[in-house]
Amino acid sequence: MAEAKYAEERRSELLRILASAGRIDAATVAAEFGVTSETVRKDLIALENTGLLRRVHGGAVPADSHLYEPTLEARIEFSAEKQRIAHKALEYIPNGGAALFDAGTTTHRLVQQLPHSANFTAYVNALPLATTLLRQPQVRVELVGGMMRAVTSAAVGDRTVRAFGGINVGVAFLGTNGIHPERGLTTPNPDEAAVKHAMLACAEQRIVLTDHSKFGLVRGVRHAELADIDIIITDRDVPAEMHRELDAAGVELVIA
Repeated sequence: MAEAKYAEERRSELLRILASAGRIDAATVAAEFGVTSETVRKDLIALENTGLLRRVHGGAVPADSHLYEPTLEARIEFSAEKQRIAHKALEYIPNGGAALFDAGTTTHRLVQQLPHSANFTAYVNALPLATTLLRQPQVRVELVGGMMRAVTSAAVGDRTVRAFGGINVGVAFLGTNGIHPERGLTTPNPDEAAVKHAMLACAEQRIVLTDHSKFGLVRGVRHAELADIDIIITDRDVPAEMHRELDAAGVELVIA
């Protein structure tokens, strides 16, 4: 097609492609439209926020359900942003004491960046994080068990929730799949949501690590209200209206 100069034109054409082909390949349509991949990515985010499609690695598919959950290997978008978010979160790592780390790519990046001088007890329910933390000579690793989910390599279920009920830490680092002013923080899987909710009660300080693409989204089951969170560490592209909502809820927004 000829170059689609305006966002409305591009997005209408994206929906037409999705209806006819059942999938959007971002690189292909960027070349066809004569625009950058970043422009197409922003168009897909806008369409996903209205519920008209669901973004996946490399493009988008129809919005069949809010319960879609990408595998860990597929969660490579916003890599630079996640790296900066994780680096900023290092400032909140305790010296001594205990911290809890939720399953997820950004929390994993955080533990990958820990200095060798880090000295604290780490509670985790995800095997990738536990494996990385075991390389830290002065970090004591407590792996919380339960039924393992293949999608996140994390323990979930009643046993996991009960275990977190007996744990107390100074700070918890959590991830999320969606942050919405009315619907709170959500994640596709109910078992993961129950574990995330239990983690909140463990910590004196609750910190969420997430890139800007999660804001405004609802992704399945609520695991927290905005008011349940103390700090959100994110990147620079958070919508202005979310700044106001977070401030009203008493959440500190830290920009990495």
